[in-house]
Amino acid sequence: MKIALIGYGKMGKMIEEIARSRGHEIVSIIDIDNPEEFDSDRFATADVAIEFTSPTAAFGNYLKCWQRGVKVVSGSTGWKKDHEADVLEQVRQGQTLFWASNFSIGVAIFSAVNRYLARIMNQFPQYDVELEETHHVHKLDHPSGTAITLGEEIVEAIDRKTAWAEDTTDPSLLRIDHIRRGEVPGIHTVRYDSDADIITISHSAHSRRGFALGAVLAAEYTKDHQGLLTISDMFKF
Repeated sequence: MKIALIGYGKMGKMIEEIARSRGHEIVSIIDIDNPEEFDSDRFATADVAIEFTSPTAAFGNYLKCWQRGVKVVSGSTGWKKDHEADVLEQVRQGQTLFWASNFSIGVAIFSAVNRYLARIMNQFPQYDVELEETHHVHKLDHPSGTAITLGEEIVEAIDRKTAWAEDTTDPSLLRIDHIRRGEVPGIHTVRYDSDADIITISHSAHSRRGFALGAVLAAEYTKDHQGLLTISDMFKF
């Protein structure tokens, strides 16, 4: 498979290493200093572009890929508030985007546990629920895309929560806290607290390597599929 990389920081380099080890060809690498590469013949030969950049750049990168007929796998977060409707319209017109807030297989399993536990806890109003995420100091957006996804799953299942929010004491809202510390790859914790006890589930990543492998697996899946895709399409929990 021919892959283009958009974003060539630590994650991009790790994706490159894993993709090559799985026999794939990196035909184009685009970073902040060479945006003209989108117009190259090399880029247009890619089956899939893997995009890890920033909230402000992501949607524009998607458009540039689609204009060249290249499918997109993206782990960029923070763009949905402004561009989710635009992406859905592009998908209706035949474009393909595989998007996930987190490509870790472990997080996909954790998400399945989170959904199941939330459905159970909907029956027990004596438990309040909150969510906390911790990431490295270089991560600018908050809460993390993974925390938002987990929070939305909880809100959907628990009738007493109407939405998620940061810095809230409103009992009808799911509180999401964020911590930025050192080089932490990612920790997500969900707590159900009552007067009698506390139930906690948590996922802690050892490194970014699991995210990078998941992105390459997503690219392999996307090559032969179309539309708006995500982790749940790859792993049926």
